[in-house]
Amino acid sequence: MTTNQMLPLSVASRDVLVRQRLEQTTNKKVNALLVTDLNNIRWLTGFTGSAGTLIVRPDDMVLIVDGRYGDQSREQTKNAQAQCLVIEGRSAIELRDAMSRTTKDLKSVGFDPAEMTVTAHESMSTQIISELVKVSAVVPHLRRRKTEPEIQRMELAARATDSALSEVVPMLVAGLTERDIRDELDYRMRRHGAEFTSYDTIVASGPNAARPHHRPVSRKIIEGDSVVIDVGGLVDGYHSDMTRTYLIGDVDLVLSEMHEIVSASQLLGLDHVRAGVLAQDVDQICRDFIVKAGYGNEFSHSTGHGVGLQIHEMPWVRNGFAEPLEVGEVVTVEPGVYREGLGGVRIEDLVVVTQDGCRVLTHSKKDRQCLQLQLTT
Repeated sequence: MTTNQMLPLSVASRDVLVRQRLEQTTNKKVNALLVTDLNNIRWLTGFTGSAGTLIVRPDDMVLIVDGRYGDQSREQTKNAQAQCLVIEGRSAIELRDAMSRTTKDLKSVGFDPAEMTVTAHESMSTQIISELVKVSAVVPHLRRRKTEPEIQRMELAARATDSALSEVVPMLVAGLTERDIRDELDYRMRRHGAEFTSYDTIVASGPNAARPHHRPVSRKIIEGDSVVIDVGGLVDGYHSDMTRTYLIGDVDLVLSEMHEIVSASQLLGLDHVRAGVLAQDVDQICRDFIVKAGYGNEFSHSTGHGVGLQIHEMPWVRNGFAEPLEVGEVVTVEPGVYREGLGGVRIEDLVVVTQDGCRVLTHSKKDRQCLQLQLTT
């Protein structure tokens, strides 16, 4: 499958789902929704611009954009199928007036406080005459379950990272630096079809590998290192996410044990993923194994998260997220163990939740690889 073979994305009727969820969660007290998060606007309308405000009203949607995005927004929202009116404002005054006109007949307008700063809320309060009412994360909740075209894009992104990593792994023993490896990965991902990276690629070696979100530096990879590589690609707005850990030459026995424990924990987590299982239970099964092995205090983050238009989104695979996984959700399973001064190990796959288990999208080898450092003159 190539980008030319991707199924078309359809945003048709997603506004209907928003109205239904508003009705269910607010007991019909709120029948309109203000949407300011650009990922949520894209999911609802197809619009990919960098600025805009959407109001989902009882019978239609209104997208308000500035003069940069008039033509683009009208073209991209044609496929929304529901009536989506685009209002283009050429000045701040025109944009404020458009917001006031669009909402003047609405009794109340819901908004997700996670989307809006205090300053933005104060500004909206002066433009919208209707009562602004806090509501739960309506659109992020609906975005959890992915359609097949969405999954295809994430699979292509994952495939690009797999291909790039397979070419770069042999370079780990060539005396290169973390930044060298990062640069090679980023270039090769694009060559294999990714439009961009999903996030700043992590290459962490030696003691740096004990920092889960280390930024690559000019440190050379040497004998005895663990090397954590966390890499993701972006295809048509959709992300992938994968981590592998490599051992270079003869490593400390503790590092070797850490790799075995994290690998076994991650496989247990994958085996536990299926529709109906609580997201927090996947975290717990990974964590319990690591705790029993004596490394509980060195597992410092959650086991995973949802992925889609954002690299981190619902559902959260962590303690306290007591919601069941659903068919079509795409999540990571990524336990890790980190020992300050020594190094770290993290292994991560991106998977699609199915009725009976999960489908893995990331296929790079995960087995323990003791790569031998090449001698240089």
